[in-house]
Amino acid sequence: MEHLSLRLRIFLFFVLLGLGGTALVMLALWLGHARVAEAGASGAFLFAAILSAFFLLGLTAGIWLLFDENVAKPIEKLAAGLRAGAHAGVATKVDADTARYLGDLAPAASAVSQALSDTAMSTAQHVAAATERLAAEKAQLTALLTEIPVATILVNADGQIVLYDGQAAEVLSQIHVPRLNAQLSDYFTEKSLGTALKRVHKTGKETTFTAHGVDGVQSYDARMKPMQGGGYMLIIDAAHVEIAPEAARPIVYDFDLLEGRETAPFEELPLRRLTYTVFDTETTGLLPHKDEIVQIGAVRVVNGRITQGERIDQLVNPGRPIPPASTKVHHVSDAMVTGKPDIAEAGRRFHNFARGSVIVAHNAPFDMAFLHRHKARMGVEWDHPILDTVLLSAVLFGASQTHTLDALCDRLSITIPPELRHTALGDAQATAEVLVHMLPMLEAKGLKTFGNVLKETRRHGRLLEDLN
Repeated sequence: MEHLSLRLRIFLFFVLLGLGGTALVMLALWLGHARVAEAGASGAFLFAAILSAFFLLGLTAGIWLLFDENVAKPIEKLAAGLRAGAHAGVATKVDADTARYLGDLAPAASAVSQALSDTAMSTAQHVAAATERLAAEKAQLTALLTEIPVATILVNADGQIVLYDGQAAEVLSQIHVPRLNAQLSDYFTEKSLGTALKRVHKTGKETTFTAHGVDGVQSYDARMKPMQGGGYMLIIDAAHVEIAPEAARPIVYDFDLLEGRETAPFEELPLRRLTYTVFDTETTGLLPHKDEIVQIGAVRVVNGRITQGERIDQLVNPGRPIPPASTKVHHVSDAMVTGKPDIAEAGRRFHNFARGSVIVAHNAPFDMAFLHRHKARMGVEWDHPILDTVLLSAVLFGASQTHTLDALCDRLSITIPPELRHTALGDAQATAEVLVHMLPMLEAKGLKTFGNVLKETRRHGRLLEDLN
């Protein structure tokens, strides 16, 4: 049977439907004829008609199940794999067992997949040679800027952070976690920035001022220097309070942010122009209405790329003993959370980190339920737009597939180090990599804006209800 072509196989489904239907109708008529003596001709024909209808419905359902299992689902899975290879750069192999009934389609898809993989490999080799020099130069620039004892921040015309070096990261982290694309006014008071900015606009020259942190504690001797094309450079010369040195930080930047913010309604914004905060939690148990968070991990995705160095890896004191069964899964013990922030403080920190972004999680309703339950203690509102990678998986790979994080990582050739699996930061990093792979696949499917994606994911909401 497996050597038959797909076209012939589909023809045989229809032949089976026709012949089977004819046979069942004849059987129903024969059974009806046998009842003529006791029910009369009209009653017998009515019985035969009803019986024929049930037989045909059963036959149609059975053939549909065969077609769905052996043709429709494999084609859906094959298409999703090809899309992953074409748009997410994933080297996929056609599952011979799944595609065994697809005739010539399976070898053709395998050839296309191999050709894509070979082309990508060849291109990667050429690009690697060209970028090796640039990578070395970037490393030298990073090292140089890290050694310069002046904190530097580039800000676009809309007041959003485009670049910060290692020293600036230390300054910003005294107030909040450093974030590309964040408003500088999230860190320094609008009053101190606004006064300096007015002088810069008026004179077109560098101006000195005192930058006051929004926490009311930090203040710095700073200079504001205008940049050609709009925006400015903020140089922090000295802190008025001592800053404890942290581990060496790389320079973090995204010059695409110089274009400034999008002005379209949120639902109409392109997927790649959005900023995403991808997070995960570890908890004392699986009941959001009574269990507690013990760890929050989060990373940020800006312009379709994971921003290295911008992350949260926060242990949280749940205020209660952690069950040994839970510790066995995530390895967070009572000793590890002793003296750590409670959910009110940790939640506020994460809320600041996620400000102005789309929150992304794998099975988001579960993690968000814990945060919503404590929002009054945190003094915040969790009104961020939310995307769920479970639902994105259903959109891209079909609702009938498996949508666990492990299955997604396997499907997209993403490796989670075993020691990081079931840690909040490790799972958040894996989910972020899944999201980055999915964005071009969604665009290729015609879902180019946040509104398009949101509308499509709502069709699969039942998946999350079943999962939870």
